[in-house]
Amino acid sequence: MKYTSFLCMTAGITLFSMTAFSAESSLKPTPDQALKMLMDGNNRFVKEEFIHKNLAQESADLKEGQEPFAVIIGCSDSRVPPEIIFDQGPGDLFVVRDAGNVIGPIEMDSIQFAVQKLHTPIVVVLGHENCGAVHATLLGQANVPELSNIFPLIEKAIKECKETKGDLLKNAIQCNVKEGTRNLKAQPNIAQLIKQNKLKVIGAYFNFDDGKVSIIE
Repeated sequence: MKYTSFLCMTAGITLFSMTAFSAESSLKPTPDQALKMLMDGNNRFVKEEFIHKNLAQESADLKEGQEPFAVIIGCSDSRVPPEIIFDQGPGDLFVVRDAGNVIGPIEMDSIQFAVQKLHTPIVVVLGHENCGAVHATLLGQANVPELSNIFPLIEKAIKECKETKGDLLKNAIQCNVKEGTRNLKAQPNIAQLIKQNKLKVIGAYFNFDDGKVSIIE
């Protein structure tokens, strides 16, 4: 399956839209282009200017394979569906979700598959406002017996945030995201792709009040 990309100029705004790209094609977006596509999509979400109108047909067109342009590691929270908040269609995003958007061995395997086999040029660890898993972890493990495997991963990430000035929960959510990006960048093959400018790994934060996704530096 081949994918093509087209550029639409509307009111002075450059809008990238993806259908499929050959994994080895020179038309495949760069990491920076892929980031722009995500942020443009989030801007459409905020403005309610959605461009994916015929999802059934888009899905049918992808039956022979997939070549997503971004990996999103998101929380399982039902209020934060990546395809919607980035206004992307079937085949655009390779999504890995769990409570607290943590990255354990299973999640790491899925991410590695996407960057190595599907050649996705960007990986986004996406946290969100009022994350229940992070909030429960701040209250202690006795408060979340259901998250016995997830709790230690979040707890490790947020220890350094407890003395940071500002909102404790927001700081902890962002520290959890940063731990995820550090974990990814420490993987030798991912680090190599980053060095070759073939991959970008970033953290991001979704705000419920305005629907905006902001990059965590």
